[in-house]
Amino acid sequence: MIHQYINNGYPIVLDVNSGSVHVMDELSYQAVPLLEPVWEAWQEKQRNSSEAKEREAEDNGIPQELLEEAAEALRDLEAPENERREIAEELLFLAQAGQLFAKDIYENYIVDFKNRQTVVKALCLHIAHDCNLACRYCFAGEGEYHGRRALMSYEVGKKALDFLVENSGGRVNLEVDFFGGEPLLNWQVVKDLVAYGRSLEEPYHKKFRFTLTTNGVLLNDEILEFCNREMGNIVLSIDGRREIHDLMRPFRGGQGSYDMVVPKYKKAAESRKQTDYYVRGTFTRNNLDFSKDVLHLADLGFKQISVEPVVAEKTEEYALREEDIPVLLEEYDILAKELLRRKKEGKGFHFFHFMIDLKGGPCVAKRLSGCGSGTEYLAVTPWGDLYPCHQFVGKEEFLMGNVDTGIVRTDIRDRFKECNVYAKEACKDCFAKFYCSGGCAANSHNFHGSITDVYEVGCALQRKRVECAIMIKAAEAEME
Repeated sequence: MIHQYINNGYPIVLDVNSGSVHVMDELSYQAVPLLEPVWEAWQEKQRNSSEAKEREAEDNGIPQELLEEAAEALRDLEAPENERREIAEELLFLAQAGQLFAKDIYENYIVDFKNRQTVVKALCLHIAHDCNLACRYCFAGEGEYHGRRALMSYEVGKKALDFLVENSGGRVNLEVDFFGGEPLLNWQVVKDLVAYGRSLEEPYHKKFRFTLTTNGVLLNDEILEFCNREMGNIVLSIDGRREIHDLMRPFRGGQGSYDMVVPKYKKAAESRKQTDYYVRGTFTRNNLDFSKDVLHLADLGFKQISVEPVVAEKTEEYALREEDIPVLLEEYDILAKELLRRKKEGKGFHFFHFMIDLKGGPCVAKRLSGCGSGTEYLAVTPWGDLYPCHQFVGKEEFLMGNVDTGIVRTDIRDRFKECNVYAKEACKDCFAKFYCSGGCAANSHNFHGSITDVYEVGCALQRKRVECAIMIKAAEAEME
């Protein structure tokens, strides 16, 4: 599968199955779709040939017959014959190397993934089902998750960490995110659970990586010092410009929270030497020009930024709509170009959705099945119930068990094992499938009642982000 596009003046060819990215000149770019059927026909011919002998050209290893067919396919390119032949030769070399027109070799892997023993590697601890803000788009219903307000006890948290260790198999590195609501409302338990986790590391040969997601209202020097010592990452919630942030993230009395949290976040970012944190925002229909919010955060001095699209019912006035997609795609282009400009000036920053690894990247299992919700990653409520992830909490049909009983609904786990790019019809011909891994199961369920469908608006934005991320890599290569 090939995906071609031009972004910011770069003609880019992505070979989806191999992950190879090629920045080409105009003629080679035009030649790729002309050569694809020639290569596929040749491959089919070789598979069906009883002799299966490939005569090589004198000095290039490409069968002369194939080279002639390829050169003929490019006859309408506006270039001299020798140049067309050279282009054909170069592209065929890439094809022979498995970097162009590559076949999908991953589908059979998913069978092994579904059959292998499940190990849990990460927990999202809902340390507080309560919050001191009243964010308008909160999927957790002001921290209650449409249930009752509650704080996780130390005893429940201990059982959760014990469950993680017991169900992690031979995996050494484990992850625990303190989440809410607002986890700082239960700060003493957070500290006590970190200490307990550390006490498990040596006897069980494990290593915990703790993270914290906070709205910043209660953040202070003592908390920050502890986080800098114990938390591998902290996520600081802020939506961008003051007017946007205060509109969507007010206190329950309606007052804005921007002026309170920004100084704290600046101090946190600097104290962590501008690494191992994110300022994380959400854009809605109230700020379709969200690139301005990203750049506002960059202007405040933040180097690690994530601003993501809201996911909300269509009935909500702030929800994104399909007619908003063209504007949002243009915003990503604007942001990508500005990010590059600032980097050239020595004022660069990282935007989470433009970060992509073209050399290594995640393992095959993650590329095919995503975050591992319901299998490798689970959420734990304040009373110890286990759900596939934080966005399923409170939906009783997805209650998998409890920290006392372990997972009793193995059928739910098995359903999530089926959640991969090959189980989703919409992913079949999508060039971004190995980057988004099929998208979010919760969003799929919320919009279609199935974890193996897709959220169409999210898909459109994801494809654009992948295109921009690859273009940025191409531009950065020129800067080196």
